[in-house]
Amino acid sequence: MAAGKGTRMKSSLPKVLHRLAGLPLLEHVLNTARALQARNTVVITGHGAEAVEAALGGAGADTGLQFARQIPQLGTGHAVQQAVPMLADDGVVLVLSGDVPLIQPDTLGALLAACAGQRLALLTIRFADPSGYGRVLRSGEAVQAIVEHKDASEAQRAITEVYSGIMAAPARQLKGWLARLDNSNAQGEFYLTDVVGMAVADGVDVVAHTIDDALQVAGINSPAQLAELERAHQLRTAQALMEHGVRLQDPGRLDVRGTLQCGQDVEIDVNCVFEGRVHLGDGVRIGANCVIANCAIESGAVIQPFTHIDGEKAGVTVGENARVGPFARLRPGAQLGPDVHIGNFVEVKNATLAAGAKANHLAYLGDASVGERVNFGAGSITANYDGVNKHHTVIEADVHVGSNCVLVAPVTLGAGGTVGGGSTITKDTAPGALTVARGKQISVAGWKRPAKKPSQ
Repeated sequence: MAAGKGTRMKSSLPKVLHRLAGLPLLEHVLNTARALQARNTVVITGHGAEAVEAALGGAGADTGLQFARQIPQLGTGHAVQQAVPMLADDGVVLVLSGDVPLIQPDTLGALLAACAGQRLALLTIRFADPSGYGRVLRSGEAVQAIVEHKDASEAQRAITEVYSGIMAAPARQLKGWLARLDNSNAQGEFYLTDVVGMAVADGVDVVAHTIDDALQVAGINSPAQLAELERAHQLRTAQALMEHGVRLQDPGRLDVRGTLQCGQDVEIDVNCVFEGRVHLGDGVRIGANCVIANCAIESGAVIQPFTHIDGEKAGVTVGENARVGPFARLRPGAQLGPDVHIGNFVEVKNATLAAGAKANHLAYLGDASVGERVNFGAGSITANYDGVNKHHTVIEADVHVGSNCVLVAPVTLGAGGTVGGGSTITKDTAPGALTVARGKQISVAGWKRPAKKPSQ
């Protein structure tokens, strides 16, 4: 269900598209459904339906998703009614909420097992303060009904077992119950929870699978709740990393917005953000305040503070024992070999640096192939763009490029050559040669600067 407006979010963005750990809330739920290998997945949209559907690829896209629209929004039961034409009679329907992002596949697997294609199974939890939640009414151990908070008596409000909003039901029976819903309640809505009483009346067993992990069933209704759940989720991620041996300087100052895989003896300092798919090999050290996305960092590499790495689709690789930063930037296609040094205020994009190459200060390497043991001087750049097309620079092994040089691509610097500081290189250079391309220095003896005229 992803049709709600989310008024308390105070945003033009549909609630289910707000992000947690780098993904829209709804995407978390859909990833869980995919992990269950659902036969088909129906997304019920309503408020901001066009935006929600477009964010998921849109109708007809090869995503395996179907869309049903709930307009107007008349309650949870009314929402599920919209999906009825897409539900096969021989299936089991698992109802999830698009704003409850952290439900886990194993929990849902247990709920489906409890349903077994024959029973109505409810996911429940006990809260010390159950205000606002539907209460689970039992007769002994048997579930008899769910009563919404606004419709509950004082005695019923004292019940601490609540319905999470997640249920599993045989499709054929669920369709019949949905057809019998009415809106005779305090809110004038069609409650999905009314199917519980109908199941009991029809002699269908109603069972509850109860968990004690509140994070899995926490919903989002406001920016404050979103921030609270983000921190709780990130702390849980940090704890899982530490259980696998990762040393975090402060577990409360880590953000993982994707997948972070770590080898042994990895150390991560404070305020680091990991996005997309990131792999850290054995013994990798990450300094404070780094942002690292879609990157593989091999064993023994050191990423100094304030480094920004973003591989996007092309990816970035940092080789064994390489050293990057501080204040360095690696862009898509940067491929650093073993023992490469990339220093402060150096940017690398779509360039390969072989073992032992160094660019230690204030440099740009774009669309380049850099050989082993090259030293690329401070303030030097590859001029790779002519205003229309990108061109490639080749710097062969053991070249020394002096400070403040411009290499105008396409150009090749021959192995073992030296480029004098301040040179602008527009032609290929021979192996082993010293190449200098700069204006002749002129000194004028006794020259005096212009002086200001006296004020009138």
